Amino acid sequence: MPSYANRYISSLTRETYALILAGGRGSRLHELTNWRAKPAVYFGGKHRIIDFPLSNCINSGIRRVGIATQYKSHSLIRHVNRAWGHFKKELGESVEILPASQRYGDEWYCGTADAVFQNMDIIRHELPKYVMILSGDHVYRMDYGALLAKHVETGADMTVCCIEVPCEEAANTFGVMTVDGDKRVRRFDEKPAQPTSIPGKDGVCLASMGNYVFNTEFLFEQLKQDAEREGSGRDFGHDIIPAIIEEHNVFAFPFRDPSHEGQPYWRDVGTLDSFWEANMELVSPEPQLDLYDPSWPIWTYQEQLPPAKFIFDDDERRGMAVDSTVSGGCIISGSSVKKSLLFSNVHLHSYCKIEGSVVLPGVVIERNCNIRNAIIDRGCHLPQGLEIGFDPDLDRENGFRVTNKGIVLVTREMLLAYNQNQQKDKQKLQTA
Repeated sequence: MPSYANRYISSLTRETYALILAGGRGSRLHELTNWRAKPAVYFGGKHRIIDFPLSNCINSGIRRVGIATQYKSHSLIRHVNRAWGHFKKELGESVEILPASQRYGDEWYCGTADAVFQNMDIIRHELPKYVMILSGDHVYRMDYGALLAKHVETGADMTVCCIEVPCEEAANTFGVMTVDGDKRVRRFDEKPAQPTSIPGKDGVCLASMGNYVFNTEFLFEQLKQDAEREGSGRDFGHDIIPAIIEEHNVFAFPFRDPSHEGQPYWRDVGTLDSFWEANMELVSPEPQLDLYDPSWPIWTYQEQLPPAKFIFDDDERRGMAVDSTVSGGCIISGSSVKKSLLFSNVHLHSYCKIEGSVVLPGVVIERNCNIRNAIIDRGCHLPQGLEIGFDPDLDRENGFRVTNKGIVLVTREMLLAYNQNQQKDKQKLQTA
């Protein structure tokens, strides 16, 4: 279990303002982000993705946080207000929503750097010595104090947090760095088709996590220059970092597990397959991401709900769950759940079998359903006798999305179309 006993809560964290970039759509999650931004996507049985960088900030001692939002942000804003709206500004702490509001022109946020540029006056008002820019899209636990301490120790103008990733995985996906022996960044390629391997580690590259630390005035200076640069994409990876590595001190900070030198837990749940896999990891007996560690809690909004309930103990109608996570408000009525995550207020009626599935809040599953390797979106109501995850062709015919690895996504809109088609088929049979 990782130990976070020796934290870096100090003047460094108190002098830091964190800006979480949470406006991304997450298009590779397809219909799962049709009505919510990627940072608002549910994860781990009770959390949302945004809870992880926010919890990292609070646990690290960084209590001044802004969240830049843009794409379909209603559910994200609602969640942040409920879960994180209790901080006291008069005590020097706050978690504030910073929606795109055209503060410096007629454009919405045009890139990661532009999202920060358009909020410079808000950041300046906080008078921070350091600005930490964080991606709101990833799941991990990290003490940012160690990152800040290294930033100051090296005399860096900018520090880029990085992690070792297989080149095949990083291709066309992550920014990739080349560093010297002192970890100074000498080259930065944004989403290259053929990433450069780390010397001595063929097939493994140093990928940016999308987390940066800047000296405040240096950041403002670079953002202003980039805003005036014709043809710039207003992006840190594409534009800012390549423009400054030659003449300024830009260092890499490798993300390490505090308990050992192995690869730390960090997941970019940017595809349906990776989202499903990361959730499935949590139901293993000893998952790498320990959500039960009291020394580093992941905070979130919790609705007041009754405990999960399991009823009936007949041989053919037993309410049970094994190797699974079941949240409050769930009722497992004469059905079996294996290797699955059930979010809050899920109701399984009798004679159902659920295996290897992620079931989001408020789902109702009627009798005799058989579901395997699926993601069931919030608020779905599955009709009696539906089978999912056994026949990919049938799943596609029913209007559900099937990934290359065979994971099936079901949403309310898909079920509405499915029920309408079923009704039409019944009417045709009746009139035949």
